[in-house]
Amino acid sequence: MDGTTASSTQLLRQINSGALLRFALQEQVFTAGEAMGATGLTRATVLGVCDGLVDAGWLEEVTDGGEAGRAPKGRPARRYQLREAAGVVVGLDAGEGHLTTIVADLRGRELAKRRQSIDSHALGRAGRVAGAQELIHQALADVGCDSGDVLLTVVGVPAPVDADGRSPGAGEFWQLMNSGFDQHLEGAVTIENDANLAAIAEQAQEPSANVATLLSGERFGAGLIVDGRLLRGRRGGAGEMRFLDILSDSKLEPEEGTSDGFGALARKWARTLVRSYEGDTSLRRIPEEDINAEDVFQAAREGDALARDIIARLGTRLARIAVVLSSLLDIERVVIAGGISRAIEPVLEHARTLLPANSGLPLPDLVASTFGAEAVVHGAIESALTQFRRDPTAFLPRTTRP
Repeated sequence: MDGTTASSTQLLRQINSGALLRFALQEQVFTAGEAMGATGLTRATVLGVCDGLVDAGWLEEVTDGGEAGRAPKGRPARRYQLREAAGVVVGLDAGEGHLTTIVADLRGRELAKRRQSIDSHALGRAGRVAGAQELIHQALADVGCDSGDVLLTVVGVPAPVDADGRSPGAGEFWQLMNSGFDQHLEGAVTIENDANLAAIAEQAQEPSANVATLLSGERFGAGLIVDGRLLRGRRGGAGEMRFLDILSDSKLEPEEGTSDGFGALARKWARTLVRSYEGDTSLRRIPEEDINAEDVFQAAREGDALARDIIARLGTRLARIAVVLSSLLDIERVVIAGGISRAIEPVLEHARTLLPANSGLPLPDLVASTFGAEAVVHGAIESALTQFRRDPTAFLPRTTRP
């Protein structure tokens, strides 16, 4: 067999192995006949590839002696299933003030989850990486795994990320957030922008051709799906909200920063306005430096006039953003994600009343994410699973334990 023939044979075997593995991920126990019907491969090819996947550690043959799946002549059909110990995937949301990780099996079932608060500016890049390593190890240990079981880790960071997992060097904050996780976490590692991962999570839950997912807690970023595809940009800057500089109104929105999310703005505006507010407000009962977004939203629910004014200002800001995204990208749905999403409905209600009714184009739906604070980490798991399904043979299963 010459080199060209051998290479072609190897490539064909790899393609067939990938097809069988993708089928196995969708099934619990399957026979060669069922695999033939799903993949279009011959019986001999299916049996040969399955034997190879068993030897490699991806599949295991089921020998429980059950009657299911008998061959036409009464001979028990060979039955296979995905080997659960082949490996796991890990998602990590490496935010500015928290780390959240999920360990999932290769079918996407959540096995373990851990979360901890951090001070990124005190920890620095090395401290963020060390904290992530420890949190992931703890989550793996919760289900009897270790780093050798991890096939792929996807990390979400609050910074633009290019195709190589790098962030623009000009931003000191971006370099702190994108701390070099791909160089220090074990196994294959992918770095992605956190808002993009939130968009991936939303897309997996409710597919839409044109949707913007806004992460808007402390910082503002957008994951943009246009014509069914995630927009990134050459330097990973698609979804950065720099246009808010032009749209901002300093008289209406005091102490506003373009990167500030709704949570940060609610806190800043409350602390600023409570000083000069002439009416009665329950926010004065809280020390000014302790007022947070949750206090503002709670006060608004109780009818506090100052808090309701802040909610209205947030709604005005959201309506502007929705109009810009709809006009430029024909966005049909805007999703508010992150921890703030649990309380954002009053802001959405106000924003809906401000959307122009005579624009000539359908207005985008404004909705809150159901993932709460876990949109990014769920998107990281979905991204890891997508990469694995695309080319499972690019990974090596765990075959032995120490």
